[in-house]
Amino acid sequence: MQAQNINPYSKKLSFMGKCAGVMIIILLLIAIIAPIFLPYAPDLIDLDNKLAPISTSHWLGTDHLGRDIFTRLIFGARVSLASVAFILLLVIVLGISIGGIAGFFGGKIDRFIMRACDLFLSLPTIVLSLFLVGVLGAGLENVILAIALTHWAWYARIIRSIILGLKNREFVLLSQVYGASNWQNFKRNMLAPIATQCFVLATMDIGHMILHIAGLSFLGLGVQPPQAEWGVMLSDSKDYIFSNPELLLYPGLALFIAVALFNMLGDSLRDYFDCDLKHLH
Repeated sequence: MQAQNINPYSKKLSFMGKCAGVMIIILLLIAIIAPIFLPYAPDLIDLDNKLAPISTSHWLGTDHLGRDIFTRLIFGARVSLASVAFILLLVIVLGISIGGIAGFFGGKIDRFIMRACDLFLSLPTIVLSLFLVGVLGAGLENVILAIALTHWAWYARIIRSIILGLKNREFVLLSQVYGASNWQNFKRNMLAPIATQCFVLATMDIGHMILHIAGLSFLGLGVQPPQAEWGVMLSDSKDYIFSNPELLLYPGLALFIAVALFNMLGDSLRDYFDCDLKHLH
């Protein structure tokens, strides 16, 4: 009888996952390259041309200050995606460091770290982010730090569980017998599964991190006007919800599309790698 193929990488990413991945790549390329060719600055005010309709000069029209909406959407994507990249970098560094210490050393250190994780996991991330931004002060840098500090616990707990599941396996114990240090064991035997789990979890987290940034900016706690950002655009447009609803529609639609794409890709990657991740947010 022919042996059954159990190679986990023989599976294929779902069609929706592939489409989402392609669209995300296009979004990233547009955010990186398009501003080089755009004819307008995102904060260029032209009161003589305010609330202009869609035209060949302004593909999505202009806002209440005559600023080109399409240009501001593109620059808003840059701000959101760059901010998320910094947040994920901080979160993964904190998660690997704290989760690694808990998993390797155990005992009182592990219990203390897990109780700290329980505290952070018991609070909604947006509420905790609002509190931390209130303490740190408004501004994009403080928003990045606040969101990172509210998300590290998810990663630390997962990384700890991976290390606990692997550190007593035969091949790890054999490496220790031959003199391998904890760091060498981590690099050789644990980094790959940790990287996979972090990659999937990060992809699933990007969508609501974008929403966090936009929500805090909408409240005036994140990105500050006149800098272009989707939450700032929504805040600037709320007074025109009845007279010019398209001013709210464009950044709202951009947020919806970006969040939906990353959520679709994250779900597909979770299924592809068979990651047992739960939505605790």
